[in-house]
Amino acid sequence: MSTTVLPTYDDAVARYEPVIGLETHVELGTNTKMFCGCPTEFGAEPNTQVCPVCLALPGALPVANRAGIEATIRIGLALNCGIATWCRMARKNYFYPDMPKNYQTSQYDEPLCTDGYVDVELDGETFRIEIERVHLEEDTGKTLHVGGATGRIHGATESLVDYNRAGIPLVEIVTKPVPGLGARAPEVARAYVSELRDIIRSLGVSDVRMEQGSLRCDVNTSLNKSGEEWGTRTEAKNVNSLRSVERAVRSEIIRQSAVLDGGGSILQETRHFQEDTGDTRPGRSKETATDYRYFPEPDLVPIAPDPAWVAELKAALPERPSTKRARLREEWAISELDMQSIANAGAVELIEETIAAGANPAGARKWWMGELARRANETGVELSAVGATPAQVAQLQKLVDDGKLNDKVARQVLEGVVAGEGDPAQVMASRGLEVVSDTGALQAAVDEAIAANPDVAAKIRDGKVAAAGALVGAVMKTTRGQADAKTVRELILARLS
Repeated sequence: MSTTVLPTYDDAVARYEPVIGLETHVELGTNTKMFCGCPTEFGAEPNTQVCPVCLALPGALPVANRAGIEATIRIGLALNCGIATWCRMARKNYFYPDMPKNYQTSQYDEPLCTDGYVDVELDGETFRIEIERVHLEEDTGKTLHVGGATGRIHGATESLVDYNRAGIPLVEIVTKPVPGLGARAPEVARAYVSELRDIIRSLGVSDVRMEQGSLRCDVNTSLNKSGEEWGTRTEAKNVNSLRSVERAVRSEIIRQSAVLDGGGSILQETRHFQEDTGDTRPGRSKETATDYRYFPEPDLVPIAPDPAWVAELKAALPERPSTKRARLREEWAISELDMQSIANAGAVELIEETIAAGANPAGARKWWMGELARRANETGVELSAVGATPAQVAQLQKLVDDGKLNDKVARQVLEGVVAGEGDPAQVMASRGLEVVSDTGALQAAVDEAIAANPDVAAKIRDGKVAAAGALVGAVMKTTRGQADAKTVRELILARLS
């Protein structure tokens, strides 16, 4: 690209109309792989969860996992899809070192679920994202490139392959192209993936942890002038956080705008999103369906879900996340904007579980959306992985409610909880952080503060009780924030009345 100056985002969307599409891969939380009996636990030693079937050794034949099929149907139903009464698996042929068979067992022209939609809300505006297909396939293994500076194959001295993930059931959810979003395309993309994650989590079919790769998103973006045909799309592969989904769309809009402004053309290719810089780098030219030479999988029988079974699954679907949020918003007495912030932070279930563990709604929201959200942002992890559980947050709030901690000291206790020092009561005891409310223990500190601040004491004696705040602050400083502020104020006013 010859241009050296990128346009601003506002300039880019003023001249071009973006069209986005998202392909989201969800690893199902089944006990075994899709076509064999190997376990699926995350984090096992490399190549310890493999067998002749998932290693594609000669003579090994696959058998479909019923739980994987059921989970896929439930996802399709939750996304308002129609469910096929008969469909087949197919072989998708391509060579990658992390695919033992040199083909992937997937679906092509006969997906299990089709023609659905998801509604997402942003600032009171509803955007409908249409779903083209939901199909079932198997995941690949994992290749590690070592010896280089980037972790990619370029510059690496060797590559290692772990086949533990090969064969884990994977659901791919493909949207139809989404035009007409204008400048809001990046945030709508993020909101869609967030809503999709909430829906799938509510079904209990996957932990959808983006940081572990059980939810991965490929982001397609193209630009066109108003009234012209859609442009050539690029695909940013394996984007692994909500924030990165938004950044990937935004950066591609800026990059493609610069290419088109310079008279260039967009290549249909896959690109890699760079977390550190926020832009994308070229990957490989994008294959078409004919390149994969699809044909029906001869070693697996067709899938023909019984309509009565599908009806049972539909009747048993849990409450929709959007419906649940509306209900909780009323129960928690908060605004739509507050609930949207909670949902964007991934805190709805965390707050709900904290309340179920005994905390009041205001206290639960305060900790998850305040101190813990700040820590999650600083460390770049999902809120659920910040290091505190809903039960621990509820315990912390109870200590505050019981007067054993004030908010300032409670933050120190929470710091210890996140650091792995134990539950709140254990951290409070080990660090000696319990609030001092004994009047005898506090009286000396109160007398010291009065003696050190005679002018303030005189104002209080003259009836200006608001000045007591300065003496309360002096006592809190002396006691390292562990004094009960209400008790201190009462002692000060009693002494100077």
